[in-house]
Amino acid sequence: MRYDSLEEFTRKGKAALARGPVALVLVEDLVEVESTLRHCQLAGFKAVVAFAPPELTLPVELETEIHRVRHDMTQEGATEHVVNSVIRAAPAGTWLHYCYNAEYLFYPFCETRSIGEMLAFHSEERRDAVLTYVIDIYAGDLQAFPNGVSLEDAHLDRSGYYALARHDENGQPRERQLDFFGGLRWRFEEHVPPARRRIDRISLFRAAPGLRLRADHTFSDEEYNTYSCPWHHNITTALVSFRTAKALKTNPGSTFDIPSFRWRNSVPFRWHSQQLLDLGLMEPGQWF
Repeated sequence: MRYDSLEEFTRKGKAALARGPVALVLVEDLVEVESTLRHCQLAGFKAVVAFAPPELTLPVELETEIHRVRHDMTQEGATEHVVNSVIRAAPAGTWLHYCYNAEYLFYPFCETRSIGEMLAFHSEERRDAVLTYVIDIYAGDLQAFPNGVSLEDAHLDRSGYYALARHDENGQPRERQLDFFGGLRWRFEEHVPPARRRIDRISLFRAAPGLRLRADHTFSDEEYNTYSCPWHHNITTALVSFRTAKALKTNPGSTFDIPSFRWRNSVPFRWHSQQLLDLGLMEPGQWF
C-alpha cells in the first residue's frame, strides 16, 4: 500500500502497526533497497514499511507486499521525525525495528528462528529494547565497486572494536551504558564527525507513550539505552551496514583518500550469524 506522506501513514496506516514486529526501512538513496526490504521479510517481520523517495522503483510483487511511504530521508532530523511519529501512532508495546537501506539485521540463530521468537524471549526477560552493534561491511575491491557496496564481495573487520564509559550531564558514568566504536568509522575517523563515530544503536525497541528517539540514536528512556538488565547478560544483535562505506566513497572530501577499505584484519563476510557470534559482535545471552 502506498501513502503520499508520513502524516497520511500515521493517520491511515495503523493496520500496518497493529501487529509487531514492524520494520521501518529509511531509504536515503537507491542502493540495495530491494535486498534490504527482502531481508526484513525473511526475518519474519509482520509488516515492512519503506520511507522512500518517489523515484524508487521496486518489483511489482514486492511493492504489493510492503507499505511504502513517500518521504525525503535526506532532510536534517529525518530519522528522529519518522521514528518518533511511528512511535506515537503505534500501539504501546509494539516491537519496532529501524534501519537504513543497505543495512541488514542479524540476531543469534536467525537462520532457523524468526525475529518474533527472539523478541518473545527478550520480552520474557522484561526487556523493552535490544542493543544493536552497527558493523561496517564494505566491498573488498573498490575498483570493481567504487561506491563501496557489494553483496558478493562484502568484507568486515574482525577486530578493532572497543567501548568507553558513557557519562551523564554531571560527568558520572551511566549505569549499564557504554559507547562502542570500531570499523570504518574508527579507521577513517578523520573523515567522520565525532558525534557520528559510535557504532551502537537501539534498533529494536517497544513503542511506549512519551518515548522519543534522540539525534544520537539513543532514547529518552535511559533504560532503553542499556546493554543488559542488572542480573545477567541479554541478547544483543548486529546490523551489518554498507552505510559508512557508501558515505566515505561518495563524499568528495574522503573518496580520493581511500583507495581500499581492506587491511590486515579484513575478512570476507559470510552472511551468517555464527560468524558474528564467533567474532563477539553479538551474543545470545540466556537464549540457546
